[in-house]
Amino acid sequence: MSTTVRAALFTAVGAPPRIERVSLPDPGPGQVLVRLSAAGVCHSDLSLSDGTLPQPLPAVLGHEGAGTVDAVGPGVEHVSPGDRVVLNWAPPCRSCWFCEQGEPYLCERSGEAALAPYAELADGTPVYAGLGTGAFAEATVVPARAVVPLPEGVDPGAAALLGCAVLTGWGAVANSARVRAGESVAVVGLGGVGLAVLQAARLAGAGPVVAVDASPAKERLALKLGASHFVPAGEKSAKEVRALTGGRGADHAFEVVGSSAAIRSAWAMTRRGGTTTVVGVGAKDDSVSFGALELFHFARTLRGCVYGSCDPERDVPVLAGHVRDGGIDLAGMVTDEIALDGLPDAFARMRGGRGGRSLIRFD
Repeated sequence: MSTTVRAALFTAVGAPPRIERVSLPDPGPGQVLVRLSAAGVCHSDLSLSDGTLPQPLPAVLGHEGAGTVDAVGPGVEHVSPGDRVVLNWAPPCRSCWFCEQGEPYLCERSGEAALAPYAELADGTPVYAGLGTGAFAEATVVPARAVVPLPEGVDPGAAALLGCAVLTGWGAVANSARVRAGESVAVVGLGGVGLAVLQAARLAGAGPVVAVDASPAKERLALKLGASHFVPAGEKSAKEVRALTGGRGADHAFEVVGSSAAIRSAWAMTRRGGTTTVVGVGAKDDSVSFGALELFHFARTLRGCVYGSCDPERDVPVLAGHVRDGGIDLAGMVTDEIALDGLPDAFARMRGGRGGRSLIRFD
């Protein structure tokens, strides 16, 4: 038996997706079939499609999703058909060295599902799932450890954003940088993850919170979601951030673009002794250089951040509580709700730095 669904299929690097029907097998041992309610369009999907990140093809991309369990395979006990769930694109094995050190976001086995075909076309061509998730489709089959039960009181469509943007952005603030009340924050890049960083900084009681983006059109959205100030990205942005933070620079600067230029900009906005957290996913050949003297003199900390240093099983319920309490506004991050065939336009908006999150609605 199999389930046939509509999906956005990527067949070549840089080529736009085409809507095809793919056949999903019934879930096997330790697997779950999920009917998608919605999927967010993340910049990492763009990076997978244009070859910045490696991806076997043909593939159904999409890794930020939420939906309803349709069927489970043998041995699955923590979810049942009818349960609402959030997809976890980096499911930890719980047994490797990193998992045992309390760092499940660095799990050695989290990417295994992306390396083997998960579906096929009508002619038998095998199809891969982007980041092992394949959320740009009406349904997907994933390992059981890749689904997290969705707590009550959260819109199952907007909940898709919890699967990547919000976990990553909130986690960067709460888990990676551990921002404290009263500390100043600068956020470089206001896509979906950057907007989540703003909301998390507000939740942490940070201030001032300075949003930085190349698009002046994002100022209103930034102020709505937690920024106290907006600064246009450019040669003077670091100077403007320092002027808003006592002349010193921000205690914490978050780079949420994925480029060497943005990393250097965030670094320049950080005070002496402060922390620059790199959240964006950049290209492997986009190098960042630092002078030996500046590293000594500024005494700043430069750190990476994978998936917000999150454990989704632990953190999704926490975030759901913030959503119910009004501390995190999921719907406010969505600037475009689209159908599956609107994906190319969503990618074009990301390339142009326009809008916040695009959300594909399936129901």
